[in-house]
Amino acid sequence: MSNETRLFKLYKEELVPKLFKEFNFTSVMQVPKLEKIVLNRGVGEAVSDKKLIDASVEEFTQIAGQKPVVTLSKKSISNFKLRDGMPIGVKVTLRKDHMYEFLDRLINAALPRVRDFRGIPVKGFDGRGNFTLGVKEQIIFPEINVDKISKIQGLDITFVTSAPTDEEALALLKAFGMPFQGFEPKKS
Repeated sequence: MSNETRLFKLYKEELVPKLFKEFNFTSVMQVPKLEKIVLNRGVGEAVSDKKLIDASVEEFTQIAGQKPVVTLSKKSISNFKLRDGMPIGVKVTLRKDHMYEFLDRLINAALPRVRDFRGIPVKGFDGRGNFTLGVKEQIIFPEINVDKISKIQGLDITFVTSAPTDEEALALLKAFGMPFQGFEPKKS
């Protein structure tokens, strides 16, 4: 038997039957699932300081548990001193066990450390069942050593689900325990 993560086990055993019943699906395969989580950061200042990309790669490796990909500019923009092919960001895609472990750490360790946290706004849905959350400071993640940070930077976290509607995706993320505004998750 494989070593399943806590949230994947919760999804299989509790959330699938709950969502199946809630939305009156005809097949278990219709129940929405989390397909991947993408962490992304644009580092515009990297045009003048190459060390910022290296610092971002290091931070993303610590946060996500796997090495990110450096994103390159697609075209030259002279006003920004940007050339085609210059590194301007980092991103990492998490799937399966890495994804569930990251989601668990995000909900239970990182989000409670946000200053004046009042819940996640629901406006981050895209109309197709995906949700994007912007984080203003990378220091909310316990893996980041504050003393080694050269610059406070944010990042975007995108949750890609198989849900065809935002309503189903919201129900899925709420069931996982995402603290949306106006909603208190039950303590497990």
